Amino acid sequence: MLVRVLVRVLVLAFMCAGGPVPDADPACARSLKEPQRGAARYACPMDPEVKSAKPGKCPKCGMVLRLVPEEVDAPASPDTKTASPAFGDPFSFSSSRVPDVAVYDQNGSRLSFYSDLVKGKTVAINFIFTTCTTICPPLTITFRRVQQEMLKRSLPVQLISISVDPTIDTPERLHDFAAKFEAAPGWSFVTGDKATIDKLLQALGAAVGNKNDHTPMILIGNDVTGHWTRSYGLSSPTALLKVISEAAGRK
Repeated sequence: MLVRVLVRVLVLAFMCAGGPVPDADPACARSLKEPQRGAARYACPMDPEVKSAKPGKCPKCGMVLRLVPEEVDAPASPDTKTASPAFGDPFSFSSSRVPDVAVYDQNGSRLSFYSDLVKGKTVAINFIFTTCTTICPPLTITFRRVQQEMLKRSLPVQLISISVDPTIDTPERLHDFAAKFEAAPGWSFVTGDKATIDKLLQALGAAVGNKNDHTPMILIGNDVTGHWTRSYGLSSPTALLKVISEAAGRK
């Protein structure tokens, strides 16, 4: 009896490895017809080339990895910064996607986001909230150092920090936050109605369910030329300034 069982196992193994599949072996037939599902894949929204078989954070930027829908892998792109189809092409962004919604700055001034802050300008946009104790302080310090250097070079770039926690971050709180980091004129801290800010964040590719998981991405655009790109907000001020200067110099 044992010998017969062993023989059957060996025959099934042979057939499932590529031998003919007789109708009398439904289990083996199913194993060949049904593709084996691979491990769930997670990828970084900021650095899509960073992938993992399990949840976690990106070793490059610290963002929470997002689950990529199971699909046939596309051929690798020579540009490692081009996102996978699950997240879209980060360089396909255009000014037409920037909504002209009503927002408030740190001085309590009501502004139309596109018309007053983006139209006809070169901008650098980051995402923060005032009670953040992790990446927001270094993001803001980096922006401050970039602004100081831009002022030395007379580089006309509008800096924008959008709160991902508008319910807490009133204009008054943003005013204190801006003062704490010695923000100079030309740097707007933006808040508003939560539904409006959520819409704005969605349009800019920075929507977040949990404020603590917000992106360290900086969105950089030259509205006049239509050139948009992005950079890692925790890069050195020198590296970030280079990307911003190149965007501003586009003709």
